[in-house]
Amino acid sequence: MKYVICVPDGCADLPVPELDGRTPLEAAHTPHLDALAARATVGRAAVIPDGMPPGSDVGNMSIFGFDPAEHHTGRAPIEAAALGLSLRSDQTAFRCNLVVVSPDGVMLDYAGGNPPSGPAAEVIAEIDRELGGDGVSFHPGLSYRHAMIAPGEWIDADCTPPHDLSGDQVVVPAGPMGRPLRDLMEASKDVLAASDLAATQIWLWGQGFQPQLPSFREAHGVEAGLVTAVDLVRGIGVLTGLEICDIPGATGWYDTDYEGKRDIALQKLADGLDLFIIHVEATDEAGHAGDVADKVEALEFWDRRIIADLIPGLDALGPWRLLMLPDHATPLTTRTHTPDPVPYLLVDSEIDGPGGVFTERGVADAPLVPGHSLMPTLLSR
Repeated sequence: MKYVICVPDGCADLPVPELDGRTPLEAAHTPHLDALAARATVGRAAVIPDGMPPGSDVGNMSIFGFDPAEHHTGRAPIEAAALGLSLRSDQTAFRCNLVVVSPDGVMLDYAGGNPPSGPAAEVIAEIDRELGGDGVSFHPGLSYRHAMIAPGEWIDADCTPPHDLSGDQVVVPAGPMGRPLRDLMEASKDVLAASDLAATQIWLWGQGFQPQLPSFREAHGVEAGLVTAVDLVRGIGVLTGLEICDIPGATGWYDTDYEGKRDIALQKLADGLDLFIIHVEATDEAGHAGDVADKVEALEFWDRRIIADLIPGLDALGPWRLLMLPDHATPLTTRTHTPDPVPYLLVDSEIDGPGGVFTERGVADAPLVPGHSLMPTLLSR
């Protein structure tokens, strides 16, 4: 038996006026996904436990089968793990975004103009030279997503995710350790002003200590792999011992290589892995941007460029099971993550389920299940 988990990041949504009151999942033309749903079990999952922040860190930890209420310590240390950084007990990690803030303090772009990774890494290196020291260091990631390591006591600050501020006045770090964070963010403006990037400063948030997670094999009894362009998701894989598969065209943006992600999944399953996770960020980015057309198109790309040929490829390998669900909702109308339940689809190549519709309204009356319970459900026979 082979297993695949498909994660269209942030694809769950609310009715959108531009789509005549439909959600992107309802509006997208997805014949292959619809055919799967017609022979699957569809339902509704709480990937974000009550009281926890509705981020991809919490949601993907649920999808990987780990209860975030037990294991989650913060977003940034997971991303730090993806960069190969191991934190000491007296260190905390922060996410370090490159962002665009207007002169009057409005968050214009939480993604800093989506810079290429190479030039962005050069700027982060300059920030480290100019602003690092005394236990503070900056480390490059991909595009606008980077990391800062700081003394452990710096964790005591109130930080707002920049994507929660899109189009709004910024809310700078507060609390006992807010001042040094504000000082670094302010000082970074001079470094960015001397660069060729659109970003105007760094934004520090998502702090936490390194979590302790069991290995995926130990927890679930299978050998698994992962493809993603997002350090956060990659970090969970690193911390749990997954085989991390890199492909050149994985960008974390609308132009990511859908076919490449499909093909590496099939290749690794054929080579002996039991389970493979395909993560695509594009739907989440479209939700944050409030871009209706791009979110619908990203779902149609899932259908046409992944699902259409993934299913025959899996059939050629033998029996299989597939789980599809987003890690949270990112509604176009709010442009930020919400803790709302999300739809899921679970299909078995050998046993037809009751069938249904993989949309928010299609599962509205289904019982609510914890997100982390779906991994054992997928693997049960």
